[in-house]
Amino acid sequence: MTGHNPLSGALSNGGLGGIPNLNGHLLSASDDHTICLWDINASPRENRVLDAKTVFTGHTAVVEDVAWHLLHESLFGSVADDQKLMIWDTRSNNTSRPSHTVDAHTAEVNCLSFNPYSEFILATGSADKTVALWDLRNLKLKLHSFESHKDEIFQVQWSPHNETILASSGTDRRLHVWDLSKIGEEQSTEDAEDGPPELLFIHGGHTAKISDFSWNPNEPWVICSVSEDNIMQVWQMAENIYNDEEPETPASELETPTN
Repeated sequence: MTGHNPLSGALSNGGLGGIPNLNGHLLSASDDHTICLWDINASPRENRVLDAKTVFTGHTAVVEDVAWHLLHESLFGSVADDQKLMIWDTRSNNTSRPSHTVDAHTAEVNCLSFNPYSEFILATGSADKTVALWDLRNLKLKLHSFESHKDEIFQVQWSPHNETILASSGTDRRLHVWDLSKIGEEQSTEDAEDGPPELLFIHGGHTAKISDFSWNPNEPWVICSVSEDNIMQVWQMAENIYNDEEPETPASELETPTN
């Protein structure tokens, strides 16, 4: 595949895993500040080299992540070290000007994720230690900033089972699970010391930077996370945490490894 110089650093596929994007279309992001759109099905069998179908050139720094919109096949988003979030439409003839550009964070933006239940909502994670919540209908205004991480955030992902649940992870070795429905709830002084009301749970089982994580598509509340100490953990928080019940179990048992 030829299109980037140097090698790309992030990929987003279309038409796989039930995602309703055009089958065979792949997005890649790169250190060369560009995003490439590939049509895997367009490559002749005898030709092993595939050229990019379209190159998007709006960013001015390393593009850290790119993601297809999950409900509109022509839309995708990108984030970069230029601190910007960009929304693109593949139907546009102008590949150097995105549909929307947002000064999203005060440091490099490392990741983004579109909500699978809402066509308007997405989240971004940044080196400024925050996760930002956005509405595509008014990107001039940040809906909310999730603040609890102690270091750079490298991954953010919505739950496939609940439209208000979001998780984030990064260099601080912690994976945070957030609940949008709890934003603004009143807290006791004691609870406030543990974090904002929307912070549902913190997984602290890793001893190095969390490289990536994924929600189990079949089992609600089950997460697999991997870290740079070569450890993979599959775990699930206790039911009383997300069911708003009074805890009947010791704190040490609030998280359950899965077999």
